[in-house]
Amino acid sequence: MPEYKTIHGVKIRDYTTDPDNLIVGQVWFDKTNKVLQFQAEGAGSWATTNAMNTGRYAPGGTGTQTSAIAFGGRVSPPNAYVANAETYNGSSWTEVADLNTARNSMGSSSSGSATAALAFGGAASNYNNTEIWNGSGWTELNNLNTGRSALAGCGSTTAAIAVNGNSNVTETWNGTSWTEVNDLNTARLALTALGSSPGAIAIGGEQPASPYAIYNNTESWNGSAWTEVNNLNAAGHVAAGSGDHTLGLLFGGNRPSRTAKTEKWNGTSWTEINDLNAAIAYPGGAGSTTAALSFGGDLGPASTANAEEFTDPVLSTKTVDID
Repeated sequence: MPEYKTIHGVKIRDYTTDPDNLIVGQVWFDKTNKVLQFQAEGAGSWATTNAMNTGRYAPGGTGTQTSAIAFGGRVSPPNAYVANAETYNGSSWTEVADLNTARNSMGSSSSGSATAALAFGGAASNYNNTEIWNGSGWTELNNLNTGRSALAGCGSTTAAIAVNGNSNVTETWNGTSWTEVNDLNTARLALTALGSSPGAIAIGGEQPASPYAIYNNTESWNGSAWTEVNNLNAAGHVAAGSGDHTLGLLFGGNRPSRTAKTEKWNGTSWTEINDLNAAIAYPGGAGSTTAALSFGGDLGPASTANAEEFTDPVLSTKTVDID
């Protein structure tokens, strides 16, 4: 049998403590515990955190795991649209100033924080309203060209993208106004978007007209056109996401019923990873691939205030089983 050195060009070194600056795939012998160890990618996991003050489903949201804002949504029962906004500091939620227009199923900037957010479109009506959050209040800005709900949004307060909804239209935001650009290849609503403009992906969604169908499609935006790329492992809609078009997470939603599934995007393909603790549809999302936040949603039959944090250790030390 070939030796390790013959295959990899180096010998396995001995250490009394874990070596510094470990890299994925590194192997060493732990002299203290007399075991062979290696460095592997961590799996990541979800943990329940403090709940929001107001339970709701399909809220907008943006930010990081330690500096996020959730806004709008729908409370069920009694199926009422709300304008409530709350900020999250990594531990607890605090009520802040409301949106000017109560709504849910809107688009929102994805790369924001508790002091900078953009909200656009949404239901009950097919709103075209755009509002910006500056850390203390919401201000009305120029409207979308096409009002709609069940749309996807991502980006920042100065470079955002609004994708589809119950109208097969894509618009980009430059910090002042919206411009209509090329449509998705597959018309759909209740989808999720990650990234910015340029550089975004549109994920999943449902057929906007009868017969009902859900999609596993992923499309990539380069600033001028959409291109089909690798599909989700399981078709779904009304999910939330975190990260961007190069490294992202998609979690929750209907596939076709409420799910706890989480998939990770590496810029090329999707991989299933550890599930949420609760199967949920219409959650809000914020954060990155290594530190994500899920909040609110529909547990069926009622909306929830529950929140979960995803933490990916990125690297972890494993012991080789030599039995």
